[in-house]
Amino acid sequence: MKRGRMPTAGRLIVVSNRLPFTVKEREDRLEFTPSVGGLATGLASYRESLQERPQGPRRFLWVGWPGSTVSEERQREVRQRSLAEFSAVPVFLSEAEIDKFYQGFCNKTIWPLFHCFQVYTNYDEEHWEHYVEVNRTFCRTLAGLLRPGDTLWIHDYHLMLLPGMVREIAPAATIGFFLHIPFPNYELFRLLPSRWRRDILKGLLGADLVGFHTNDYRQDFLKCVLRILGHDSQIGELLVGDRVVRAEAFPMGIDYAKYRDGAGAPEVRTESLDLRRRMDGARIILSIDRLDYTKGIVNRLEGFETFLDNHPDRRGGVVLVMVVVPSRVAVEHYEMMKGQIEALVGRINGRFGRPGWTPVVYMYRSLPFAPLAALYAASDIALVTPLRDGMNLVAKEYIACRTDRTGVLILSEMAGAAQELLEAVTINPNSRHEIAEAIDGALRMPEPEQVRRNTAMQSRIERYDVVRWVADFMEELSGVKGKSRTYLARRLTDPVRAAVAEAWRAGRRRLLLLDYDGTLVPFAADPGAAVPGAPLLALLGDLCGRPGTDVVIVSGRDKAFLEHWFADTVTGLVAEHGAWIREKGRSWRKTAKRTGSWKSKLKPMFERYAERVPGAFVEEKDFALVWHYRAAERGPAKLAAQELKDQLLALTANIDVHVLQGNKTVEARIAGVNKGTAGLHFLARKTYDFVLSIGDDATDEDLFAVLPETAWSIRVGMGATLARYNIAGVEEVLRLLGELATPKNAP
Repeated sequence: MKRGRMPTAGRLIVVSNRLPFTVKEREDRLEFTPSVGGLATGLASYRESLQERPQGPRRFLWVGWPGSTVSEERQREVRQRSLAEFSAVPVFLSEAEIDKFYQGFCNKTIWPLFHCFQVYTNYDEEHWEHYVEVNRTFCRTLAGLLRPGDTLWIHDYHLMLLPGMVREIAPAATIGFFLHIPFPNYELFRLLPSRWRRDILKGLLGADLVGFHTNDYRQDFLKCVLRILGHDSQIGELLVGDRVVRAEAFPMGIDYAKYRDGAGAPEVRTESLDLRRRMDGARIILSIDRLDYTKGIVNRLEGFETFLDNHPDRRGGVVLVMVVVPSRVAVEHYEMMKGQIEALVGRINGRFGRPGWTPVVYMYRSLPFAPLAALYAASDIALVTPLRDGMNLVAKEYIACRTDRTGVLILSEMAGAAQELLEAVTINPNSRHEIAEAIDGALRMPEPEQVRRNTAMQSRIERYDVVRWVADFMEELSGVKGKSRTYLARRLTDPVRAAVAEAWRAGRRRLLLLDYDGTLVPFAADPGAAVPGAPLLALLGDLCGRPGTDVVIVSGRDKAFLEHWFADTVTGLVAEHGAWIREKGRSWRKTAKRTGSWKSKLKPMFERYAERVPGAFVEEKDFALVWHYRAAERGPAKLAAQELKDQLLALTANIDVHVLQGNKTVEARIAGVNKGTAGLHFLARKTYDFVLSIGDDATDEDLFAVLPETAWSIRVGMGATLARYNIAGVEEVLRLLGELATPKNAP
């Protein structure tokens, strides 16, 4: 598998609330117990993958709390052993800090609010103060560790203030942050006191890259940043001072090979077969989750009870194996929920159980890997019904363990994983009747249909595994830092803006060559929704109304869209990146050759990739095919885009078709036609003493390349470019054009 590139200089310093082990003090010794959490396991897999790279391993350092209070006389020993055995640096916290910070603000404020349980949310000023102080404690630890060239990767809701704190002491540091839980929408987030919510957002924006599991969480974050801090974004990027900050979705994967191979291990197969024998032929429904009110455990028990009520013929033939892993035992709501779960289990078994058949087999404990893999392999159905979940790796682990590709995953639509695992049977966990009918449908699902669904899901999660997740994040983080450096060197400053306006006013013949999507209007998941508003049309009309001024829209859109909106407003139109040209008052003129049969041959491939990636779709134009993935999850979509591009390049090597990867698009179009050739058409019509071209992606580079040396060229966003200057986004473009449209002495 191809892995993302990553800088080799410096160290990768991972920072999380917990270290990948727990330290316990015994009377005569220290006991170190490794953790088995998703992050610890994922980074261990990534470190192993680095051994295979030609450039060799990159040094890791992990900073975090060791999981317990350590007496002062043992702290030195803990530091030494942590560094020597785990490449880790412990952050020691007092009992009061653990109580107010972790049990308090983290678990009684952020956790319930971010999971939409505002009724459980506590707003305690003392808890907030401890949250701030613990983040400062982590910052002080990092201050003594950071070196030039290091990369800092901070994790999760416990440390949302930390990126901003580190940025203050190390302005040039490379900082990534990843949130492993949902980010709430604006209406929920604003329930936090004003100072808290502003400080949290400022803290997160101290990072160069802020990662989320899904696009929905990313969009909620960006909306909160806009509404609360006033920072607008362009394609997930913001300018914060002199830095570029990107928010992006990276759906976390699992160690796919570990679960696939583990399920096939002899001891696991033996345990799996033994489990099925003990169930005496009954179909097994598996439920496994931490004890947490967000997981919907009570809901799935109620759904199972409704299933047994509605389908008496199934009684005796199914067993719900419910594993509840102890979690946060000191929190009141969790103890109450444990009692509720056990009461429901007792009620169901009392109502329906009979000699030789217990409907619910209940286990309140954690499971080692082998028994867990055996349960996954033995179960006919996995019932995963969180009320709200950042990702949910249980769903992916179950699919990975289905080596014969049978089995049915019933998955809550509220889980982040539901946006990737579209072939699962999705339900609303708040409806016990939906859960009941999903169970019945899963039991009746034919085996070929099970195999079809699981084959698709396995392919997806195998390609975007946890190693790819880490590598992709690191590659993106490196790219964001490069964009910041490029932007600083080329940004359109106020003096440059004034020079553009002065040259505009001095010009007698002026030409504006303007891209559309991402330049004049923001991008939309559905391109059809990105239509020009009345203010934009009026602005373009004002510019065209200035004596000696020509305005040309140079776009990848089809000619029908451009003609509908702009035919009566601007001087010229260019459609499909130059395949069609229309001057005002004239008919469309085709510049491209006939398409031949290449579109019909390539279209099935485009459609297959659209089916593989949820949210992607195919657009067919007169001279092009475009695969859009703006609405898809970034990680899997990016991999699919590269694969599609590679296949298209191989297939089109000997025909006149050009393959281009644009802004969340992969396009195949007639070769020899581009925005540059279209721009030359308009430049040749007259002698212009002022030329301004603005665009936002790779297709605009062809136009920038053919402009005269005296032209003003501006790239929207922070990508590498042939343009002379960069500008932040659509808002800044419209501001600049508005200044040109306004006479110098206007009030």
